[in-house]
Amino acid sequence: MKKIKINMYAGGLNIKGQGVGSAFYEQTDLVKEIPEFEVTINKRGKNKFDIRHIHTINPQFFFVQNKKRINVCYVHFVPEIDDGSLKMNKLFFSLYKRYVLRFYRKADEVVVVNPYFIKDLLAIGIPEERITYIPNFVSRETFYPMPKKEINELKEKYGFKKDDFVVLGVGQTQTRKGIIDFCKVAEKNPDMKFIWAGGFSFGKITAGYEEIKKLMDNPPKNMEFLGIVDRDEMNGLYNLSDLLFLPSYQELFPMTLLECINTKTPFVVRDLDLYKDIFLSDYLVGNDNEEFTKLLRKLKDDSEFKKLGIKYSVEIAKFYSKEHVKNLWKEYYERIYQKHYHKTLDYKKSKKK
Repeated sequence: MKKIKINMYAGGLNIKGQGVGSAFYEQTDLVKEIPEFEVTINKRGKNKFDIRHIHTINPQFFFVQNKKRINVCYVHFVPEIDDGSLKMNKLFFSLYKRYVLRFYRKADEVVVVNPYFIKDLLAIGIPEERITYIPNFVSRETFYPMPKKEINELKEKYGFKKDDFVVLGVGQTQTRKGIIDFCKVAEKNPDMKFIWAGGFSFGKITAGYEEIKKLMDNPPKNMEFLGIVDRDEMNGLYNLSDLLFLPSYQELFPMTLLECINTKTPFVVRDLDLYKDIFLSDYLVGNDNEEFTKLLRKLKDDSEFKKLGIKYSVEIAKFYSKEHVKNLWKEYYERIYQKHYHKTLDYKKSKKK
């Protein structure tokens, strides 16, 4: 049987510290393992591929979509959420929003990383039968629990004592990530150590740049900003930490949470609607800094409660297993290939005969 040829398109992969890049490599590497598919990345050629899967909304990829091939667009965000990441004036944001929505409408099929986005796509006129939800995925070969000895060595490397209670924050240093609240909670808990992995991936155009920069230059005494950390070092950070704390006000589908649960590390998040769609079991959640502090203190002082937090991470990780997500992608590409077969080169050759 002929292999289905899939060309993956993505831009900005050299920008460190952003989740979309991590998601791209995880998804692409996963699909490459499926023998029925032939996968290439950013390969040129007008009509050499059966499916064009576009991961990022770069302008050049808008014109890649044509009527001769099956066009898939990955929806990692909706414009209202992205408005909290970058500083944009109203006119520019209005034009940007129109462009993004037009990009999504042009595709034959769209894949959402979070079912929370489906209502927004329906609202702009994309039919439900063209929308599919497939969750992100993180390899357990890259993110996994480490032995206690290695964890202690890592703690020493980062300047911590073996018995230090370490709270980790991860993400670009943006206002929507709740980084100011992260610092306030650190100030309330001087007996804990707080670290934040991430920086200004988009420089001065980042929303809240001036305020956050001042905070980074003068953080609480028990907190350290590590800057943008290479992905191959992140597994160690999750393992040396007692929990991941993400007080974000807006999120897309945080890859850091998938990385965290693979290491069996507890996590605490703000009560956002989107988490109710992607987490199919219990998790630790708060609404403000007082509630966050109570949860952190209980995780520090109550060993049974910490075990419960670990259990929640393990349960959530089961749904995002490699085999489950791989099967979802196999079924998806085969289904849309059959659905849009009339657009492919094979179909046109058969018609000529």
